[in-house]
Amino acid sequence: MAKFNFYTSAERSKLMGKIRSKHTKPELALRKELWKLGFRYRIHVKKLKGSPDIVFQNYKVAVFVDGEFWHGYQWAEKKQKLNANAEYWIQKIERNIDRDKESNEYLFSKGYTVLRFWEHQIKKDIGGCTLAIVMAISKNKTLEITGDI
Repeated sequence: MAKFNFYTSAERSKLMGKIRSKHTKPELALRKELWKLGFRYRIHVKKLKGSPDIVFQNYKVAVFVDGEFWHGYQWAEKKQKLNANAEYWIQKIERNIDRDKESNEYLFSKGYTVLRFWEHQIKKDIGGCTLAIVMAISKNKTLEITGDI
């Protein structure tokens, strides 16, 4: 893929610098819910491809909290609506989508269960997201126990 160079103004650069990729509000809310339930985890494990937001290493469960814009939620529709610097944003977001797929494939190959939640899913239904994580952990926990027998 050819690199696309795009130089931003100092003002735009300052605004972009304020955008967080770690410890976002939805991610913190999900972590807080899991902590209240007594689950202990690692955050942003750099040894794993994609640096998952939440990792349960003993149960091989990796959780990502994806931002709608950056990871291409309903990308086919939103792609058409981009006006300013469309070529730059299309290339950037499509590369993020590809990187997400690569991370998923790598983690699956290492035996991990990968869960990805959109930010709006966590905001609207944090209980459902938490339940999905608990189910994945219990499934892997059961496999771990039966594998030793």
